[in-house]
Amino acid sequence: MTYSETLEWMFRQLPMYQRQGSAAFKKDLTNSLALAQVLDNPHKKFKSIHVAGTNGKGSTSHMIASILQEAGYKVGLYTSPHLKDFRERIKINGEMIPENEVIDFVQNLKSFFEVRKVSFFEMTVGMAFHYFAAEKVDIAVIEVGLGGRLDSTNIIIPEVSVITNIGLDHTQFLGETLPEIASEKAGIIKDGIPVIIGEYQKEVFGVFQEKATTHDAPLKLAKDVVLKDYDSDLKGTYQKNNWTTAVASVLELSSKGFEVSEDAIRNGLLNVVKNTQLMGRWQLLQEKPKVLCDTGHNKEGLTYVMQQLSQENYENLHLVLGVVNDKDLEQVLPMFPKQAIYYFCKPNIPRGLNAEILQKKAAHFKLNGEVYTSVQEAYESALSNANADDLVFVGGSTFVVAEVV
Repeated sequence: MTYSETLEWMFRQLPMYQRQGSAAFKKDLTNSLALAQVLDNPHKKFKSIHVAGTNGKGSTSHMIASILQEAGYKVGLYTSPHLKDFRERIKINGEMIPENEVIDFVQNLKSFFEVRKVSFFEMTVGMAFHYFAAEKVDIAVIEVGLGGRLDSTNIIIPEVSVITNIGLDHTQFLGETLPEIASEKAGIIKDGIPVIIGEYQKEVFGVFQEKATTHDAPLKLAKDVVLKDYDSDLKGTYQKNNWTTAVASVLELSSKGFEVSEDAIRNGLLNVVKNTQLMGRWQLLQEKPKVLCDTGHNKEGLTYVMQQLSQENYENLHLVLGVVNDKDLEQVLPMFPKQAIYYFCKPNIPRGLNAEILQKKAAHFKLNGEVYTSVQEAYESALSNANADDLVFVGGSTFVVAEVV
């Protein structure tokens, strides 16, 4: 198979949560453990940091990786979803896994995947662990895909466990209350492994304390560990929580034998995009008109994004908006500014919400605009309508941003 044929097989024949929703959600780790055994347990051959949470876990993971790269380590980075190329999910020192590695992995195990009905995500995690072990990384930063307790990544025993924050997202899988969701995220806490909590939230902190006590796992709040201010090339104001969490995690790692200087921390935070190729986080795409995009898509994430947007100076605001069909629109649409021209569109995935439905729902909250047949058409229309002093913002879904970056 060619690389494109391999991806087509992976995407179309196997369940993938980002495309299909609940059909891809597995109830246990049986397949992950079986695949690991076939691969000779690669996850036991490298050290790791495990990062869970509702928002910020992607940015935090990239920040940690960047700092460790600046400290001179060979760093694996596993994140999801990707924006443009599947291989973004699996990187070493910012370099994506080669196409031939993807092809060979799938070809060699294709019959196993088919017989066991291995999901897209289970397969991808196995691929990452196999690649990191083969390349002998010094450490890998592993981002949880969905939840924690039952996530395919949760077969690792990391050096440090990290939970960024808890919000109401994926409630159909993880629970309908913050404590229920926190309990799922806390499933990454392991016996004796230190835990960093990114943000203190009164409603859920007790859940983490109880779980950490049960596992005799030292628990720390990031803000109690990091007492200095830092700057980052990731410019969203919400990134302060993320770099605080990242630095606290790296400092905890330092106590376990990893040498990380103050210069490595500062330079790592200032060069996240350069070192890890992160995209889509308050990313500036062009000037005049200024175009920004952000992958924030749930209530907690959009709170930060909309606050940042309100601080921008512009003559008119053009907002290219698309969402997935399981999004709680009653919660998120009231957060968007009424004084804006909307360009409603559907991300090009099966889970994308019909743009006409989105337009009608948005009108209830006095968000008005036209419907477009694609993200690209909506984006090009916004650009053509915008004056030099206007602002175009693209968001609502990771998959909308993916089509414009």
